[in-house]
Amino acid sequence: MKLHLATSLAALALTASVFAAAAEEKRPNIVLIMADDLGYGDVGCYGSTVNRTPHIDQLAAGGLRLTDFHTNGPMCSPTRAAMLTGQYQSRFGRRFEAALSGANHDPGLPPAAVTIAEVLRAKGYATGMFGKWHLGYESPYLPTDQGFDEFRGLVSGDGDFHTRVDRSGNPDWWRNKTLSEEPGGYTTDLITKDSVTFIENHRDEPFFLYVPHLAIHFPWQGPEDPPHREVGKDYQKDKWGIIPDRSNVSPHVTAMVESLDRSVGEIIAALEKNDLTRNTLVIFTSDNGGYRDYAGGFENISEMGPLRGQKATLYEGGHRVPAIFSWPGTIAPAVSDELVMTFDLFPTFIELAGIPVDSEKPFDGTNLTGLIFEEEPLAPRRFFWRMRADKAVREGQWKLVQRGKRPVELYHLGNDIGETTNLAASEPELVGRLLGELAKWEADVDRTARTFEN
Repeated sequence: MKLHLATSLAALALTASVFAAAAEEKRPNIVLIMADDLGYGDVGCYGSTVNRTPHIDQLAAGGLRLTDFHTNGPMCSPTRAAMLTGQYQSRFGRRFEAALSGANHDPGLPPAAVTIAEVLRAKGYATGMFGKWHLGYESPYLPTDQGFDEFRGLVSGDGDFHTRVDRSGNPDWWRNKTLSEEPGGYTTDLITKDSVTFIENHRDEPFFLYVPHLAIHFPWQGPEDPPHREVGKDYQKDKWGIIPDRSNVSPHVTAMVESLDRSVGEIIAALEKNDLTRNTLVIFTSDNGGYRDYAGGFENISEMGPLRGQKATLYEGGHRVPAIFSWPGTIAPAVSDELVMTFDLFPTFIELAGIPVDSEKPFDGTNLTGLIFEEEPLAPRRFFWRMRADKAVREGQWKLVQRGKRPVELYHLGNDIGETTNLAASEPELVGRLLGELAKWEADVDRTARTFEN
């Protein structure tokens, strides 16, 4: 796969695209801020009346806010793999359809996969990542093996926000390929500080800054909540933090959301201070939906607005998330209901960097520049999801959900965004056709996956 994509990219010729031409003259900076487990309704501009998110709301008010944006998976690792490669994560094997296990130290994103960081770095971009990786636990599966010049953060799925200890009781804070001395402080603040430093250090050259926050993933700890984990103890059965009232996790999560919002504000302020806002695309989104509740009596965690389901499900609450594109003076304030997915970011960034996609189209994602700059509608397409025995396909406003061996479900999201009325019995031909498309997609990605699984 890496050889094919590298060959394709090397053969690309410059087009007359205004974006490619502009990129050649002054290539834009790209800042991608990805929250963790942020629900569709967890920020003010998407309907929250509990969490105060003025910086995120301001970003949305001055940019493009998407209302039908979806992650490639309803859990952490799948979306991250798809975002970095521009392809369905299933092409790298079924282990990427759920969260990679830290306890088992699952193999990470294959070194043969081509990432957006590798491509942008080859184009002369400085590349930095500060936050959560969750795509490999040791070299050659670390961020600096996959195109990032700099990395500081955690490689596992979660860690204590005060002690940086993972759920297996191991210290988990890295500087490039080396475990770092525990720095002290709150994780969200550390990620922000490193991101701001990166901006300042690279203000005179094009850069790609990837900020995958751990917030608001458990352990549910706001800045004022106490530390929970210690090195040497196992927290597999006690991974949520210190929650006095399990029936109401909301106060802890609210503090986390608001710390995340302050981080966004500080990153934007750093761009303004260094006179970079007019040449920087900023994207804010999440890796999957949030939890409404969790086994063990944890309730009132995250907000999904009108959506059914939550993280780890293929209903809308599992994968429809906030997404904001901001570039003052270039992206006009607007709200769009175009159907978009996380893997669309790779081909979009390639276009902005002046590397047009050739006719072989080595991506599953689609270039979004026409949408975000000109509000041009996207061509119709289907989206697919698969996690273990659960599968889903989206075509227009129709969505088919297949949960293991349970009866097939069919919803019309335009009339029923909450997925309350199963129309499968009244639309047998549509169900049959969508199941056929799903089977073809599975055969395609599974064929590609054999390249990496053998």
